[in-house]
Amino acid sequence: MKTAGKHIVITGGTSGIGLELLRQLQANNEVTIIARQSCKLDKVRNTYDRIRIHEVDLANLKQVEELAAAMAAAGRKIDILINNAAVQYTPQFLDDDFQIETIRREIDTNFTSVCILTFHLLPSLLQSAPSIILNVNSGLAIAPKTDSAIYCATKSALNAFSQSLAYQLEGTNVCVKQAFLPLVDTEMTRGRGAGKMPAKEAAAKIVQGLDSPAAVIDIGKVKLLRTVNRLSPGLARKIMKAG
Repeated sequence: MKTAGKHIVITGGTSGIGLELLRQLQANNEVTIIARQSCKLDKVRNTYDRIRIHEVDLANLKQVEELAAAMAAAGRKIDILINNAAVQYTPQFLDDDFQIETIRREIDTNFTSVCILTFHLLPSLLQSAPSIILNVNSGLAIAPKTDSAIYCATKSALNAFSQSLAYQLEGTNVCVKQAFLPLVDTEMTRGRGAGKMPAKEAAAKIVQGLDSPAAVIDIGKVKLLRTVNRLSPGLARKIMKAG
């Protein structure tokens, strides 16, 4: 499947990997982005006048459901849904600055909203032959780190959801894919880690994966992590525990 002449819906298209996906896909496709209101969204609106923009906070499930239902009712087919948006909070449960309200925001943004969008937009995806649901995941779904326990849990949940959904959609025109990313240089990872993959490169690998028949797209160091986890799960956990 070539990513040209398609209607592509991207969540979180205002910064990082989402913005790079928008930049790389908008020239030859019709792109719709879903993102919360911010100065970044205004900048995207002023830069790319051909794209459609829906202002929604993905942590607000009522907003997500209303938007998804409205998009489905509009009856426009969708060729590719890229569930990219995510948030990550690093304080540990024993830290003084841990805020309990971040638990719900992280789960709803990273996982629950994905389920809601997928359910409501599935009829629009079924209109296209073929179509793709691509869930942007992380190597932390394979082995978690010490910080960001909720984030790691949402990525593990996304992995299980994607696999089960793929089983449910066998025999239809919808292909479910996952892109597992290493540490990427974005605002979310600012000040953390070294040897980060540039967001532009990560997005390019995701776009290549859209054109590939593979359901699992392991990017960068995730390929090595996958191998280590297969040969020695304990070693993989030890490596990732240190973050």
